[in-house]
Amino acid sequence: MKRELCNEAIPPINAQQLIDRAEGIAGLTFGELAAINKIPVPNDLKRDKGWVGQLIEWHLGAYAGSRAEPDFPHLGIELKTIPIDHNGKPLETTFVAVAPLVSLHGLTWKNSYVKKKLSHVLWVPIEGIREIPLADRRVGMPFLWSPNTEQAFALQQDWEELVDMIVLGRVESITARMGEYLQIRPKAANSKALTEAYGINGESIKTLPRGFYLKTRFTHQILKDHFDLI
Repeated sequence: MKRELCNEAIPPINAQQLIDRAEGIAGLTFGELAAINKIPVPNDLKRDKGWVGQLIEWHLGAYAGSRAEPDFPHLGIELKTIPIDHNGKPLETTFVAVAPLVSLHGLTWKNSYVKKKLSHVLWVPIEGIREIPLADRRVGMPFLWSPNTEQAFALQQDWEELVDMIVLGRVESITARMGEYLQIRPKAANSKALTEAYGINGESIKTLPRGFYLKTRFTHQILKDHFDLI
């Protein structure tokens, strides 16, 4: 049976309505948001890693789902929840997009999904301290962000260097230490979830899927710049 949509689940008509909705849930606990949706809160996120993000997406009216485009396509805005500690420091890297390992002809930074998703981001900090029960953790104050000239250049440089390694068949040599702001890491539920990629001699090989992630040093700087944190 199709669920009836409440006002919060209808896509926002503009960026101001989106930020108003996000500010409207700031300070609420995950338990309170889940109660509005009439859904249970899991004991932890070990098997429900995307639960918090999906909960907030629903309340804000995101509808892109798993498609390779911003969460609010008509606004060109991507939604990113970011778990933080008591000092406002990110507790984990931020997933951006799946890294393409084949069919790379014609792919450039300008037309990449990474650039499209990072051009305009609604950041929603959330409490991520494990000692706090999941239902009692709160949503923080959101803010809209776009990379400045220096950040955009660094992101492009990281992306181009990492994609060049994939094109040259060196995907297995990529490590999480590479890249100033952007990194590539394996993204798979288990070691058996293999996909195709290029080998060093241009041959087809099997490897783990990869994803682009923002490093915590970068997202921490974004938070510090916005909230004037020390």
